[in-house]
Amino acid sequence: MDKKYFKTNYIMIAFALLFACVSCVNDLDTEPLDEDIKTAENVLTDANSYKQLLAKCYAGLVLGGQTAVDGDPDISSIDGGFSSYLRLLWNHQELPTDEAICAWNDGNLRDLHDQDWDSSNEFVTAMYYRITLQITYCNNLIKLTEDKPEYKAFSNEARALRALSYYHMLDMFGRGPFVTEDDEIGSFFFPEMATQQELFDYIESELTTIETDLVDPGTNEYGRADKGLAWAILAKLYLNAEVYIGTPKFTEAITYSNKIINGGYSLESNYANLFLADNNLRTNEIIFPIASDGNNTQTWGGMTFIIHSTVGGDMPAVESGIDGGWGGNRTTKAFVNLFPDATGTDSRGMFFTEGQNLEIADIFNFKDGYALRKFKNITSTGAAGLNTSFPDTDFPLYRLADFYLTYAEAVLRGGAGGDIATAVGYINELRERAYGDASGDITASDLDLDFILDERGRELYWECQRRTDLVRFGKLTGSDYVWPWKGAVADGTSTNELYNVFPIPSSDINANPNLSNISGY
Repeated sequence: MDKKYFKTNYIMIAFALLFACVSCVNDLDTEPLDEDIKTAENVLTDANSYKQLLAKCYAGLVLGGQTAVDGDPDISSIDGGFSSYLRLLWNHQELPTDEAICAWNDGNLRDLHDQDWDSSNEFVTAMYYRITLQITYCNNLIKLTEDKPEYKAFSNEARALRALSYYHMLDMFGRGPFVTEDDEIGSFFFPEMATQQELFDYIESELTTIETDLVDPGTNEYGRADKGLAWAILAKLYLNAEVYIGTPKFTEAITYSNKIINGGYSLESNYANLFLADNNLRTNEIIFPIASDGNNTQTWGGMTFIIHSTVGGDMPAVESGIDGGWGGNRTTKAFVNLFPDATGTDSRGMFFTEGQNLEIADIFNFKDGYALRKFKNITSTGAAGLNTSFPDTDFPLYRLADFYLTYAEAVLRGGAGGDIATAVGYINELRERAYGDASGDITASDLDLDFILDERGRELYWECQRRTDLVRFGKLTGSDYVWPWKGAVADGTSTNELYNVFPIPSSDINANPNLSNISGY
């Protein structure tokens, strides 16, 4: 799909459609008397209008508001730039870990790295409401197309996107309100709470139901859901099943990793190209991107945040294709130590060290901690993106390399249907790309779970995977693994296992008697 699928006018029309469709539902089931009022009947008139509504389901992953640069924000707890889905996802998956620390002191943002948030934290609240709003967008489209078989493909895409958001709810919150297209809309409707098991079962059922109906990998417009997205979510669901429901499903993780590996994807030859302004050309490896376009998806969240926030100090912003850095996110010494040579042999270690201190004496000093230049608004030919304020770089939410590593881990954890030799081969494909030759290859004797966790860090850092990985390995909280400023202590300290999940906001629990938090919050 051309990135211009997310043009601002599509988003605006889609938002108008969303509320037009809801506006005609009231207690008396009456029709508006004013013929100029937009309703589902007079707005949704052809395939293009339904496609515009589908656009909102995708745009909700990257944009924070309804007008240019996050104006008229979708949720009210914090502004549109701070509250975009991707920006919040990145903060929640990276800041509580060894991979990122932020120099900003905005509100209670620091709580994420300190692992001392509570149910009133405004960023946690925004992540929760962003997930539930995204589910609402998808429910709306699914409802409006349920008796229209000609739009089944749109409905299936929305179901896949809804499953993605329910997966994020399961992974980050462990439970939450459950609503589908079959539920009523209204102020007196209180959604029931879904437990971890119920969310797991629903996501699994939804995706296994629609996976055969989704189009084959690479045959949809760029940036839209296909079988690959369903396979990726299922592989993740199964890899983490023991965390979620107490039952290991590593055999199933191998099954769905194999579907991806044999699904027509291949590794991009140059690792760095996966994170540049023309990475939309890397669909051989990228399974599902969150698409950005410098002229048509202008937001202070999304990739604008990820790229600008990671440039500061003595880093030349022009080398990242942007008009200036925000001096926010860099990494910890613990992450640097995953690379034997932080300046050399493994090309994945994109550290900027000039003028930066390895040790972090002051969290709020960007120069404390090595900077990383993984994502850039520069093309593979060296040209800057279309707009130096708003990047063209897409976010690779899922890519093939992740499922090479998923396969290997699931084999090590006892899953059936795979073998160590194949796993070693997959790992060495990644390492040969990183090293440029076979000098970094491993043997079967080198492959254990600790190696897998470290290799996932080296390969997938800053791609919204680390928190989930550390939870699965039992190392996000507790004392088995500490890093600088974990638990708000300079050298790191043990933290309460409560922080393996985030709390449902107190505001929603107070409003809905059906909701409750996991014990401890």
